[in-house]
Amino acid sequence: MRVLVLGSGGREHAIARALHRDPSVTALHCAPGNPGTAEIADNHTLDPTHPTAVVELAGRLRAGLVVIGPEAPLVAGVADALRAAGIPCFGPDKEAARIEGSKAFAKEVMASAKVPTAAARVCEDADEAAEALDEFGPPYVVKDDGLAAGKGVVVTDDRSAALDHAAACERVVIEDYLDGPEVSLFALCDGQEAVPLMPAQDFKRAYDNDAGPNTGGMGAYTPLPWIPEGLVDEVMATVVQPTVDELRRRETPYVGVLYAGLALTSKGLRVVEFNARFGDPETQVVLDRLATPLGGLLQACAIGGLSPDARLSWHPGAAVTVVIAAENYPASPVKGDVITGLEEAAQVPGAYVLHAGTQRDVEGNLVAAGGRVLNVVGTGPDVAAARIAAYEATAKIRLRGSHHRTDIALQASH
Repeated sequence: MRVLVLGSGGREHAIARALHRDPSVTALHCAPGNPGTAEIADNHTLDPTHPTAVVELAGRLRAGLVVIGPEAPLVAGVADALRAAGIPCFGPDKEAARIEGSKAFAKEVMASAKVPTAAARVCEDADEAAEALDEFGPPYVVKDDGLAAGKGVVVTDDRSAALDHAAACERVVIEDYLDGPEVSLFALCDGQEAVPLMPAQDFKRAYDNDAGPNTGGMGAYTPLPWIPEGLVDEVMATVVQPTVDELRRRETPYVGVLYAGLALTSKGLRVVEFNARFGDPETQVVLDRLATPLGGLLQACAIGGLSPDARLSWHPGAAVTVVIAAENYPASPVKGDVITGLEEAAQVPGAYVLHAGTQRDVEGNLVAAGGRVLNVVGTGPDVAAARIAAYEATAKIRLRGSHHRTDIALQASH
């Protein structure tokens, strides 16, 4: 099987790494990829949100499967264009991807499918926003209706800050605050059936103890020793399958990964949000643990042959990933600084490094090229051991001004 992966981040490096380990994958390509994917795949310069260019490249490479990593190509209709050209694609079409592209659409689907979620109101202007804030009370939860790469949500006790965020967006969803820990669960879908991956938890805030602004995610770990038994079955029965069924009823079958962001609240399980792609950085730990070859699974989704009884196999133990972010991330990350120490990090037993926002400069040096620069993955027999490996490797890497959280998976490792 010849596979093309679209995207350039740590998630795509993790996907490419898992595909590289699958013996059925005979050729692996990434577009645009990054210096990490270049070590295991052929990179191609390309705008992954340009449907015609993607179809042309996939045809030229004779790709038997295209895997779409980030959300922007999905919302741009790249999956639609590939399917129209007869090329199998892992990723929902434009209409189904609205489950992430529009918070209001997601709420409407959940209401129709009777999926448990926070009460919410869609607001188009300042007066509606003010009314909704007063209806729900603090802490205020204000979400940009459109795509915001994980940064469109403000949760605050400050009413004026909540109003300011609402004013900065064309359309917002204001909802009830959900208490309790959050869990990410990915389900692979072929439009009809869905199979769950292992739950993970990510850390959205920039600094230790969940301080600072929301980011795309500063670290993640799996498995979650503290989740209630039977949670995955409950999520599949009450959240994932009803959503897949509802989208199929609407004649927009969902093919790809459905990412359910969940809160385990005092009132029970609630959906915080849906995403139409693998979460970043949870993918980095979940795919590390997956023993079932990834290529065959994604291809089964793309061509509609996923078995509902598929029981995936998993490596024992745990994985923890720590995100190394550039100076001044998430506001305006500093780019161009040289990164060193990757060879030393790779020598740490049980650890490896995924590239997220890197590139080569004219002299061939590895430099920072994004906000989240590297993902350091540590593995071990349990969360505590995996955490030690991840931080030992992180300590070997040098990037001027960079920062990372020191408390990823800390509570789960006791």
